[in-house]
Amino acid sequence: MDHGGHGMNMDLPPFTLGRGMEFGGDAFFVVGCLLGLVLYGWAVLRLRRRGDAWPVSRTVAWVLGVVTVALVMCTKLNDYGMVMFSVHMVQHMVISMLSPILLLLGGPVTLALRALPAAGRGRKGPRELLVALLHSRYMRIITHPAFTIPLFIASLYALYFSPLFDFLMASRAGHIAMMVHFLAVGLVFFWPIMGVDPGPHRPGYVMRMLELFAGMPFHAFFGIALMMATEPMVDTYTNPPASLGIDALTDQSAAGGIAWAFSEIPSVVVLIALVFQWYKSEERQSQRSDRAAERNGDKDLADYNAYLASLNARGQ
Repeated sequence: MDHGGHGMNMDLPPFTLGRGMEFGGDAFFVVGCLLGLVLYGWAVLRLRRRGDAWPVSRTVAWVLGVVTVALVMCTKLNDYGMVMFSVHMVQHMVISMLSPILLLLGGPVTLALRALPAAGRGRKGPRELLVALLHSRYMRIITHPAFTIPLFIASLYALYFSPLFDFLMASRAGHIAMMVHFLAVGLVFFWPIMGVDPGPHRPGYVMRMLELFAGMPFHAFFGIALMMATEPMVDTYTNPPASLGIDALTDQSAAGGIAWAFSEIPSVVVLIALVFQWYKSEERQSQRSDRAAERNGDKDLADYNAYLASLNARGQ
């Protein structure tokens, strides 16, 4: 059945897209996910072999983050996302809001800085280049809230409410570029908020929460706009395959509901992570204060004992 310029067959995968291209499980993301697991595993093993510890919880978070990307981009879900707006919205929400949070909880930048060898005096290797990038003006700009929040919002409205979405969906390369963009925007938005890895901007916990909630309402408004629309808003999903037995407007309404409901999930996950980090930070600060008080107390006691000893010496 002809669909928005794409000839697609829901019964015989892989689907044949416009311009004579085929689309099955996306090899680009298959390779990317495998590479992410291999490189992370190599870095953890490198630390372990030299006797350094790395939290298991971070490894689990990274693996879960990679798995979520693989589930939405390397399975049949990706095929259905090409013809169903609701499934595509699941992909978008997961890869832009859930996957980045899990990946960032894995602390990949911290792990790389600890695992990569130093190049030596006067030389620049991968570790030195990474440090230079973290301290660069470019990184200060793209991680600043004045940049991340508008970018996070524009990725919804400027994409779906313009011809850009249909243009990107018309080719495999465009679709890959769009999904990579979603993932990158999520990573850039949540990186300063999560505060696990070093970066140019490290606001306090209250400010991080404000940054988090500054972007979330726009997802809800976007979802409501899709749910209340009286006609399909993107040409790509105007004529779904008859074999699916779905109505384009109903499917679009479902997509809006997913966008509206999903905004709550990452908010809760990040909020829990921030509260836990805040608690651990206060606990470490309290321990440092206690140790400082003990050292001061020991010094005062030693001074007092020395004073008593001097008095005793004078008496003798």
